[in-house]
Amino acid sequence: MLNYFPKFNWSNYISLRNPRSISAWVHDIVVAVLAWWVAFLLRFNFDIPASFTQSMLESAVWVIPLQAVVFLLAGLYRGVWRFASLPDLQRLLRAIGISAVLVVTVLFMVPYHGVVPRSVLIMDPMLLLLLMGGSRFAYRAWKEHRLYGAAQFSGKPVLVLGAGEAAIALLKDLSKSHEWHVVGLLDDKKTMQGRELLGVNVLGAIEQLPQIAAALSVSHVIVAMPAARHQRRRQIVELASSRGLKVLTVPSFDDLMSGRLSVAQLRPVEVEDLLGREPVSLDDNGLQHLIEGQAVLVSGAGGSIGSELCRQVLKYHPLCLVCLDQSEFSLYRLEQEISRLDIATPVEYIVGDVRNRRRMQQLLGRYAPSVVFHAAAYKHVPMMENRNVAESLSNNVNGTYTLAQACKTAGVAKFVLISTDKAVNPTNVMGASKRLAEMVCQGLQEESGTRFVVVRFGNVLGSSGSVIPKFREQIAQGGPITVTHPDITRYFMSIPEACQLVMQAGMMGSGGEIFVLDMGDPVKIVDLARDMIRLSGLNEADIEIVYSGLRPGEKLYEELLADDELTLPTPHDKLRIAVARSADEAWVSALLKWIDRALFIDEAVVKQELKMWVEEYAGDIHANPSTTFPPESSTIH
Repeated sequence: MLNYFPKFNWSNYISLRNPRSISAWVHDIVVAVLAWWVAFLLRFNFDIPASFTQSMLESAVWVIPLQAVVFLLAGLYRGVWRFASLPDLQRLLRAIGISAVLVVTVLFMVPYHGVVPRSVLIMDPMLLLLLMGGSRFAYRAWKEHRLYGAAQFSGKPVLVLGAGEAAIALLKDLSKSHEWHVVGLLDDKKTMQGRELLGVNVLGAIEQLPQIAAALSVSHVIVAMPAARHQRRRQIVELASSRGLKVLTVPSFDDLMSGRLSVAQLRPVEVEDLLGREPVSLDDNGLQHLIEGQAVLVSGAGGSIGSELCRQVLKYHPLCLVCLDQSEFSLYRLEQEISRLDIATPVEYIVGDVRNRRRMQQLLGRYAPSVVFHAAAYKHVPMMENRNVAESLSNNVNGTYTLAQACKTAGVAKFVLISTDKAVNPTNVMGASKRLAEMVCQGLQEESGTRFVVVRFGNVLGSSGSVIPKFREQIAQGGPITVTHPDITRYFMSIPEACQLVMQAGMMGSGGEIFVLDMGDPVKIVDLARDMIRLSGLNEADIEIVYSGLRPGEKLYEELLADDELTLPTPHDKLRIAVARSADEAWVSALLKWIDRALFIDEAVVKQELKMWVEEYAGDIHANPSTTFPPESSTIH
């Protein structure tokens, strides 16, 4: 029984120096006296015989002090009555149970003159629980009514969609708010309809929202369904927005579970909530084996993908995380964010260019990572298409080769290249450069040594330079929203999901594979623009959509596989392996020489010669053919 007590120390006594704690202890002693007396009264129908009155008094002399000591040691006075909750009730039950057992033990083991009826021994702990627990929760109810009673009937009327745990937590928090007054709940479960949660009625199904909102003059709704499927969330938002209702939502399920955010931190529904996908199932044991206790290096660590990879890697407790980026400002922002986390993993922030061979060799020699995630690249299609062609090839291809070759020399176990769907049948220089980077990794792969793994995916939500921040800025400025073409489509994936699948593919890869992520269904960009306008509480009469024409190197739609590629399944349902052309080391060597030469020749010529290296490249070619070809000795598989 002693195991039920918290570890004994004098702080339990010192806490009684607080006047409120002393008052609470005195209250419980008085309650114990009262409970013991009432138990005897109930046993004898409020007419205690004189002999039992003597027994009651003699036993109370030692029973009450015993109970008082147990209450003290059980830690009942470390809490605050105003915040009495389930853990406090559990401590109370434990203390009363232990004291009841001790009283019975003393009565049967120690010689004692007088009789305590067995019914008293049963009723006393029940009365203690009723009086001690009731007084605590009554005090909390009285205190909250004084502080928040008026708040229950003030604020804007709002309907809460959902009647699960998140909704209950939200009701508790909003009961203290002067901003919102919850007038009802809506839930699709028929078993919940007509019931009451924390004094708020479940008025009907979510499909009845327009009628119920009109009847109650409600202009705001809160979606309290953090674990709902995104398709269902989109339906709900469209239903509410079509009736002019403003839609708020609670944080995501992952944020609530991690404790980063509370359910009361409401925010407007964003387009990311509608485009998001279902949670990724990860092989945590495999990732733990890949990362835990190992040094990990992430290049391009300050970017959208790189920074999220760093966050994901830290969850698996690496020996050390090395964050490499060419931009000191990006690294500074990452350092400021990670420094606020409660982690034991040492994190190094290294400014450096992946094309600097000696710098890469030095870093790999010093930190000896077992896994390298290579996310550093130039990714902006129109910017790389003109006046930056050679730089794009140099950074994306030479940079990949330099870091990959250094990893091979240093004996790094896994090298994971972050590629893109724009590498498939590329119509732009950036896409072609990433396809070449894929082939470089395949050309460096040998039967033993470093395992080179490529992961190819499409656009990620909220990444720097993506369309969503651009549309958001244009809406804030009053429009118009510029869309390049009415039929243009793109695949979208959340940054956390993409990084989780990158890590999963890195763990599964045995070397030389190109993993293709399941990107779901493509999204028309003009529909995305309309969603964002609607979620802003506006319509197309307020914000005009203008078609500006395709930009240099831009496709109407993206592909995840080239025309001559097939895929093979993997154990993970969101990952497949592309069966693509690869290259050997001689081909890679010739490619690098050509890129070095490309730095000093006309861009039009570079684009024309690029076709020699990436057969499926269909970019803008204007110059005459050059005599530079891949060497006859090289092989493309």
